[in-house]
Amino acid sequence: SCIASRWLVMVLPVAHLKMAVILKCSTKIHSCLNEEKCKPLWMKTSGNYSNCNYSNNMLSAVSRPPEQVRVRSKQLVFDFDGDRPKPRLSEPRGLFAILSAAASHQGVRWPVECQVIKDEIRHIEWEPAEPEPFYQSTGYEQMPMPVGEGRGKVVFCIDSATKSPFYTRSRVGGSRAPAKGPAFCEAGGDGTALAFESRFQSGNLQKAVRIGVYDYELTLRTDLYTTKHTQWFYFRVRNMKAGVTYRFTIVNLMKSRSLYCLGMKPLLYSERAARDQGAGWGRVGSDIKYYRNQSEHGGQALYSLTWTCQFPHEADTCYLAHCYPYTYSDLLRYLTAVTSDPATAVHCKLRVLCRSLAGNAVHVLTITSPSSSRAKRAVVVTARVHPGETCGSWVMQGLLDFLLSDAPDARLLRDTFVFKVVPMLNPDGVVVGNYRCSLAGRDLNRNYCTLLRDSFPCVWHTRNMVKRLVAEREVVLYCDFHGHSRKNNVFMYGCDSKNGAAPRLQSRVFPLMMSKNTGNQFSYKSCKFKVHKSKEGTGRIVMWKLGITNSYTMESTFGGSTLGSRKGTHFSTKDLKSLGYHFCDTLLDYFDPDTAKVHQCLMELKTLLRQEIRQKLGKEVDSEGLSSVSLSDIESSTSGSNSTESDGLPVHLIYGAQKVENKHRTYTNGGRIMETPNN
Repeated sequence: SCIASRWLVMVLPVAHLKMAVILKCSTKIHSCLNEEKCKPLWMKTSGNYSNCNYSNNMLSAVSRPPEQVRVRSKQLVFDFDGDRPKPRLSEPRGLFAILSAAASHQGVRWPVECQVIKDEIRHIEWEPAEPEPFYQSTGYEQMPMPVGEGRGKVVFCIDSATKSPFYTRSRVGGSRAPAKGPAFCEAGGDGTALAFESRFQSGNLQKAVRIGVYDYELTLRTDLYTTKHTQWFYFRVRNMKAGVTYRFTIVNLMKSRSLYCLGMKPLLYSERAARDQGAGWGRVGSDIKYYRNQSEHGGQALYSLTWTCQFPHEADTCYLAHCYPYTYSDLLRYLTAVTSDPATAVHCKLRVLCRSLAGNAVHVLTITSPSSSRAKRAVVVTARVHPGETCGSWVMQGLLDFLLSDAPDARLLRDTFVFKVVPMLNPDGVVVGNYRCSLAGRDLNRNYCTLLRDSFPCVWHTRNMVKRLVAEREVVLYCDFHGHSRKNNVFMYGCDSKNGAAPRLQSRVFPLMMSKNTGNQFSYKSCKFKVHKSKEGTGRIVMWKLGITNSYTMESTFGGSTLGSRKGTHFSTKDLKSLGYHFCDTLLDYFDPDTAKVHQCLMELKTLLRQEIRQKLGKEVDSEGLSSVSLSDIESSTSGSNSTESDGLPVHLIYGAQKVENKHRTYTNGGRIMETPNN
């Protein structure tokens, strides 16, 4: 056949291997390349292929123009003189990203199914005068049940963005089709209904049904190319009346427990309040209730969240959200500011680690002092592997703000360590408003062991970066910033060693120091260190197995604190950013040449462990006997999210294999292999 820098894709039956084997053929330029039927896509005279970028790059060679065609080494480029290929070495790619001022809102790639409005959504940062208290349940909250299909007036309903069951390609700005107006479902209405919109970065609202004059039933969109993970919401509301009590009820939540049961309130942002009063996101809501409703989805029980609120101004533009949004464009704006400021740029180098499935850049910052870094130890910090856990980005911004500052402790940290920072591991999920998964339809934090680089590029390249780093210098700590939807406060998950009491307890010292430095935010009692087999694909455990003893996940609550003077109050963005500073402060304590603090913490940990053994196992042990006690006997589960439904091969490989198996049957006839359509 006529093959020109093409990929041969062999899909094996799902029943046998359930995966695709991709074999790259050697480049052959055939004399019949002039024939239209044999030309690569970029040479055909008809059709527009400028936006093709197949999800796993299987057809990358045929979907690019000739000047972009590369062999596997990515060093050779083919130019064409008529039909004759002329190879040349590619020009060096810029190792370090230079972001323009317009980069924050231009060039963001979406799946081609997604309709995206043109409005640029931005919010100001704001700190309330006093910490905002939790909602106090009265015991008389209403529990509306779903009205069911065909009842009520649909005032907002968007395409599910899953016309294809798996990701295929992306485009800057999403679908070519123009986005319809936000109230397009209200044709013939009386004009008093709220106008909803969620087709912007990180937005999530699938449908709104008006079931009363001021009563709305809301449905969230599942993570793209999945049927799971309804948690994150973020949408715009217009056409409201001031002083009127509106009720919102989300009817398709999937977790049995939630921080809304413990007093967490939703967030409201008013554009008029931001413009006139300088006020930003604030907690709102009364009559808040999280409960199981009478619906099911695929055999799984569904839950509802209901609340009432009043909008502060007439005919305002407001936003409601689960947590403080932090979009991909927010990150790009921040990185632009950091790299364009000479005072901070001297301390950091910004590089594109890789491209996501959709082609969005995954950035990595290297932060250290300009002096020689050969003898320096390394610290690796990452965030937003789960796109809906926005609090991780606020903690990350606090860490970066401090590390790049002129504070003496920040200078000491830069002189002592090389920091590798990946601030957003899952930009595609952040862009489309997913809660947990990437566009592969899978949880990236269960796939750090993957061999499928093209399907999980973000975590594959992150692990590879850390492997190289471990080979060249000592990596003393890894931490992945997350958010938690069921527990208050901040806490860590670590990895206990099985060798002796002191080595086992060593990994617990850093979290204990964090609890001492943060006081009323961090709960050491909530920290867990058990290594579960089901979590072996997480970043925390994979990095630990690479030899990083201090390997952690730091969980910051969506809610607030139950500790000290902050008991019963929500965290603000300032609180979350302060955790980044405390993380840096704890690094200095932990790696202080004077090890007195570490020894003090080890002694305290031994005392705490003996108390726990006494309470749970009913026996007394001395310091020498601690090494004989299995910590798994006294420690419960990490209570992490169950992502088993998001494990496995990427969705596009599974569907591709099934499609081939359903359409073709191979059989042997007279020594020949033949294919026939599957009837």
